[in-house]
Amino acid sequence: MATAPCTAFGGVVEDSGERVSRQLLHQRVSVLAKLCGDLTRQLVAARWDEGSLDVLAAGVDSQGERLPSKGWMALRRLGWAQAATPSAGVYVSDRVLRAAEEYAARTLRLALHRRALVAAILATWPADPSWRRSEAEWTALRAALPAGVSGAEVRNRTRQVSAYLREHGRLPAGLCELEEPPEVAGLVVLAAMDRQQVTLRRVDEATARLRVKLPLCPAPASGRDWAWHVIDIRLPGTVQADAVLHTPTLRPTRAGRIAVDLPHSRPTPATTASGHRVAVGFDWGVNTLLTGTVGRLTGQGETARVVTDGRPLIFDATTVSAKLHQLRGHREHLAAKRDHYQHLADGLDAPHRAWGYLLDKAAVLEVEHQRVCARIRHLNQALAWSAARWAVDQTVALGATVIYLEDLATLEARGRRRGNARLSGQVRGTVAEAIRHLAAKAGIVVVTVPARGTSAHCPACLNRLGHHPAPDRLAERGWAWAHCTRCGLSMDRDHAAARRIVARGLLAQAHTTTERATGIRTIRTTVDATVRPVRRPKKTTRRLRRARQAFTAPARLRGPKTTPGKDRPTPSRPADTHRRRTPRAAGQPATAPALAATVAVKKTSRRMPEVRTVPATTPAGVVQRPAGHDTQTPALPGPVPGHGVPAPPRTETPPAWRRRLSRGTCRRRTHAAERTGFHHLHATQVHTLTPRFGPHDGDRTRPRRARKA
Repeated sequence: MATAPCTAFGGVVEDSGERVSRQLLHQRVSVLAKLCGDLTRQLVAARWDEGSLDVLAAGVDSQGERLPSKGWMALRRLGWAQAATPSAGVYVSDRVLRAAEEYAARTLRLALHRRALVAAILATWPADPSWRRSEAEWTALRAALPAGVSGAEVRNRTRQVSAYLREHGRLPAGLCELEEPPEVAGLVVLAAMDRQQVTLRRVDEATARLRVKLPLCPAPASGRDWAWHVIDIRLPGTVQADAVLHTPTLRPTRAGRIAVDLPHSRPTPATTASGHRVAVGFDWGVNTLLTGTVGRLTGQGETARVVTDGRPLIFDATTVSAKLHQLRGHREHLAAKRDHYQHLADGLDAPHRAWGYLLDKAAVLEVEHQRVCARIRHLNQALAWSAARWAVDQTVALGATVIYLEDLATLEARGRRRGNARLSGQVRGTVAEAIRHLAAKAGIVVVTVPARGTSAHCPACLNRLGHHPAPDRLAERGWAWAHCTRCGLSMDRDHAAARRIVARGLLAQAHTTTERATGIRTIRTTVDATVRPVRRPKKTTRRLRRARQAFTAPARLRGPKTTPGKDRPTPSRPADTHRRRTPRAAGQPATAPALAATVAVKKTSRRMPEVRTVPATTPAGVVQRPAGHDTQTPALPGPVPGHGVPAPPRTETPPAWRRRLSRGTCRRRTHAAERTGFHHLHATQVHTLTPRFGPHDGDRTRPRRARKA
């Protein structure tokens, strides 16, 4: 199940055929949203008390029967629907009342979790005047808390109760006294209506047709003031052709458009919680958002162990995180200035000359504050889904069947470190949900493992790790680099943690539990063991190398393989396999410049291919690396082209090897940027590995046994 964000740009009145513009359609949907919002607020305010929440939490009516899952039916069974009445002279159908009742029931049911959390905190409130809990009070609090509550929720609710205690001198009786009735957003829940108010059908693969009754005036007095509107919705590419569409929700936005939240569902392959052999583990980081590694479970029972090929998978979002941190600082600055102007205006009377000026300044800052918040929200959303898509693509390419992540409940900013603001502002929860959603489509299981101690101990010998700034500064204390004094392991801190995460998941997969309500799978039992790096089989590597050479080598001419007139073998000579000479025309002598043009070709490892994103081409035709300038080509004199400065004209035609790149070459070089969605983001390119760690095609590519370390 997923929700696709769509936009309604206009419609047609079904009876008269009148074309409804985007602005007029926005007005009519806003009227319907206002009618539903007023009715919902009445219902929530009328039942915002501890007794009503007790009845709703019990889940049974006065006759002892179980309440239905649909919210509007539950409220009518309890007799609470009579509290919502439209304004005098305004006509709304029973279907509109259903939508308001459904929204009110969902709002009240969401408050039950907060109510249980506040009740547990109040029941175990510390006796210490400084509000510090003892070990016994912490134990009692954990026993009273609902399942799945994180430490951040407990801390925030404790601060809320403490603020109420300082203001009123006593503890609140419950959630209803601690908080006001929740705010109700302006939206229309069409899922609670039937065919007499709304219909939806799919026209083709890219279009869906929505028929809905909308009011023709702000205060409809009878049924004649309502008319059927036909709205064609353009479906995004994320909605597959075989997906089943469900009734959407309409949200008029401040920008003057109508957001259509269209839920859709499709069957996914069944997955199992255990029995996995190949897995990918990902570790969260501050600068590097995701760092992963692939692991394979070998042996059974007591002889089971986890091996890895040592290839790190890195999703480096340093530049995007820095931009988000800058935007958050700008947002706080705008909020401080807005509150300052508002405070100055509140201290003046209305006839004062500066009163209107201060309010205008505060209004301008409020608009700018909303724009910055929207920018942060959209950038976080794009970054989260980009990281999730990259992680799932890596898992599919490696042939793994499970992804292991750190448990987010134990990850939070503590202390007074400099990176707490950046750590708290990361979208880890959104990334985890996106990974679960995309992995379900691919038939991959996502399991969370305990995060405590993953970065503290060595994955090779389980010794205590030392953390340092860099591999050449092991005498200093730092954060980014991990070094083991017992076995000599030296690698990136997040990479070492990823090895321990994948080992904990594969060795403790028999202890996987699944939450019945959400379907989230978690491992709460910690099983630690060493992770051994192994090499890939040479036979497979040699076969792949020969296949690549045969693909890239020029085609041989037809004819006999022996040279005519040759009566003796060619004498052996030392072959320099690391150097390649530039091609020379037939008959051209081997001059000194030609010999100097010999290009050194370095042999690179296929385990960590060099990935560059979005090469930029200069006016001279030189391809630069993306995050800087070409350090080998001397800089041209004069101003740099771009930003209003014209490029210098070409005086001569560049040689063939320096001309503009072809379309196919550009597309191949921008492949990494297209997979991540960001041009200033560096991520490991998706490569399929050998059958030793990748998928197995029957018995032909059966992996060889891992060598003993």
